[in-house]
Amino acid sequence: MRELTGQVVQRLRTAFAGAGYTVEGVAERLGVQANGALARNETAAAARRTASGDALDTMIRLFLLQRAVPESLVEQAFPGIDLIALGIAERGGDEVRAVLDIRPFAEDGRDWWVVADLTPGLDGRREAMRSDYVLGIAPASLSLIHLTVPIKADRALDIGTGCGIQSLHLADHVNQLTATDVNPRALQLARATAALNHIDLDLRNGSLYEPVRGERFDLIVSNPPYVISPPGGDLTYRETEFTGDAVVEQLVRQAPDHLTDGGWCQLLANWTCVRGEDWQDRIAAWTGDRSAWAVQREQLDPSEYVELWLRDAGLHGTPQYTTRYDEWMRYLEEHNVEAIGMGWITLHNVEGSLAAEAWPYEIERPIGPHVLHRFERLEGLPADLTALHLHVADDVIQETTGQPGAEDPATIVLRRQRGMRRAEQVDTVMAGFVGACDGDLSTGQILAALADLMDRPVVDVLADYLPQIRNLVIEGFLTY
Repeated sequence: MRELTGQVVQRLRTAFAGAGYTVEGVAERLGVQANGALARNETAAAARRTASGDALDTMIRLFLLQRAVPESLVEQAFPGIDLIALGIAERGGDEVRAVLDIRPFAEDGRDWWVVADLTPGLDGRREAMRSDYVLGIAPASLSLIHLTVPIKADRALDIGTGCGIQSLHLADHVNQLTATDVNPRALQLARATAALNHIDLDLRNGSLYEPVRGERFDLIVSNPPYVISPPGGDLTYRETEFTGDAVVEQLVRQAPDHLTDGGWCQLLANWTCVRGEDWQDRIAAWTGDRSAWAVQREQLDPSEYVELWLRDAGLHGTPQYTTRYDEWMRYLEEHNVEAIGMGWITLHNVEGSLAAEAWPYEIERPIGPHVLHRFERLEGLPADLTALHLHVADDVIQETTGQPGAEDPATIVLRRQRGMRRAEQVDTVMAGFVGACDGDLSTGQILAALADLMDRPVVDVLADYLPQIRNLVIEGFLTY
C-alpha cells in the first residue's frame, strides 16, 4: 500500500463521511438480520440490501462483503481517488476488488476508519493467510479496548499494534502515542490507519520493549501474539518463536522497567497450566511485588486449544491439518501442559501483590472503569475498617431462597449488576450489616450493635466479619 498523503487522506475521509460509511450508517443500511449474518461471515443477506449502486452500497460491497464492483461505481464513490494506484484495490476486467479492508469503527461519539487485511472466511471461503497478515477489528482487540483503564496519560505505548486500533482508542486520552510491531506490514497499515484518522502516532519496528529501551510510559497496552504453539508457526499476528507463554511472561516481567511510578500495563494473554503447578502462582512469579490482577476468562484442554487455532488458520479440512495437530499436541505434552488459560493481566506499578482468579461469567463492557476503581479501593483501603462509614452500592440487590414459611432464609446472596457482576453468599449477620450501611453509623458501631443482639463478644464478631467486609468493599458492594 502506498503512503497516504494529506490530500488523499482528506479525499478518502470526505468520501467515507459523505456516503455515511460509518458504523451507524452501515448498520442502518443493512438492517438487523443482514448485520447479524455478516457477523457470522455470511454476506448473502447484506448483498441483497446493497444493490442500489450508490456510494454507501459500493463501499459496503467492496470492503465488507469483498465483492467485485463495477469500476464505474467505484469511481463515483471515490471521486479523484485511484484506489488501485494506492494499493487498496485491484482491477479485473471492468470490475474492482478490494485487496485491503477499510472499515468503520465508532467510539465515544467519534467515527474512525481502520485499515487492515481482508477478513478471512467470508461465506465459508478459507484461503491461505499470508504470514504477515494484519488482523483488523476483532473480538480480542475490542476486549482490550474495553479493558483499558480510563486515565489521562502523558505517554502511552501500544506493543504489537497490528492495524493500530488500540491507538485510536487512546488518542483522545494521551499526549504522546508510541506503537511498535515486529511486522513491517503491520506498521505500514497502522500508519495508514493513523493518517486516515488524523492521529499523531510514533511507529517503531521491534520486539517487545526493544524499540523503547530506556523510556517510560504512563500506560502500556498489548494484544500480543500470545498463541502457545510449536516453533514454525508462520502467522506473525498470533505466533512467535518464544517457548510456551514466554512472550506474555516477558511483557509482564519487564513492564515495571518501562512504566512511570503508578503507571499501568494491561494485556490480553494465554498462559500454560503446567501439570503439578498452580497457574496463579505462575503469574505471581511474573508480577513480583507489583499490584496486579489476572483474570482467567476461559480454560481449554490441549485438544480444544489446538482445534481452535487450527480452525482460525483455515487448516480445518486441509491435508496439513492432521500433521499440524499431531505436532502441536506433542509440543504441549513435552512441556507438561494440561490446560491453557485465556484472559487478561493488569499490572499497576505500585507495591502490592497479585490477585488471580477464574471468572468465566458475563461482565459489564467496558470493564476498564471497574478495573481502575477496584485497584483504587484495594490500594486505598485502610488497615482499620472500624471507623469507615459505608454505603451500599446502588447496583446491589439481595436474593433470598428457602422453604415457604421458614423463619430464616436458607441462603442469602448479594449480587452486583455492574462491573464483574459478582455474587457473594452471606449469612444473616452480614446481610444485616449490609442493610445498615447507610453512612450514618461506622463499621465498628454497626458490628458492636450486632454483637449485642447476638450476645457475643465484640472482638469475636470483628474477627469473623471484618475480612468479609473488606472483600465487599474491594469488590464494590460497599463504598465509602
